[in-house]
Amino acid sequence: MRLEDKTALVTGAGSGFGEGIARRFAEEGAAVMVVDIDADAAKRVAEEIGGDAFAHTADVADSLSVKGMFSRARSRFDGRLDCLVCNAGVPQRNGPMWEVDEDTFDRIYAVNVKSLYYVAQHGLDLLKEEGGSIIVTSSTAAERPRPGLTWYNGSKGAASVITKSMALELAPYKVRVNAIHPVIGDTGMVSEFMGGEDTPEIREKFVATVPLGRMSTPLDIANACLFLASDDAVFITGTCIEVDGGRCV
Repeated sequence: MRLEDKTALVTGAGSGFGEGIARRFAEEGAAVMVVDIDADAAKRVAEEIGGDAFAHTADVADSLSVKGMFSRARSRFDGRLDCLVCNAGVPQRNGPMWEVDEDTFDRIYAVNVKSLYYVAQHGLDLLKEEGGSIIVTSSTAAERPRPGLTWYNGSKGAASVITKSMALELAPYKVRVNAIHPVIGDTGMVSEFMGGEDTPEIREKFVATVPLGRMSTPLDIANACLFLASDDAVFITGTCIEVDGGRCV
């Protein structure tokens, strides 16, 4: 198994891409800390995975909550964290940029960007001691922004640049940092990206922009993350892998 005897922490793991990542990592032998702001969702996923998986409730946009998350990881994993997947994120409802209220803007940047600052403040010691892998779920929005999602696009652009900069700064500690760029996926966020209404007609407009002809799935994203977390990617850092069916070509 590709992650045998490794430990992993996955945020936003109560549904969608994060749930897929947590399940795939566990299938490959990792002990997984399933983190989500929704306690019931995190508990469900951890219980369904079974084995060494366990749930933890945290808000990645809150400094004390992130500090507590890493404290729990240190305790449960005996001070060693091999892989951190910064997957938690929030969408922007598709619409004119000038109609997005300030609270929504602040929440997008707190979850999608500032959470990475909190990781640097509270979590790096766990990885710097023995090296490891950080994977950030960014988006094709960082490269090929869609209209009506300006503030979300900007937050993912920031996440991708931060990924590259972190990779350089953490290289001396043998900590690899990479990002995944998924195209729109069939998850709980899809209706927001479509403007609040999920219809076959609107879906077709989005799918039409993907050369391989479909949305991404949690398994698509999980398999890419599995590669980056594994020893197969031991010499890969600072990359942003497009898992997008050709959308960014």
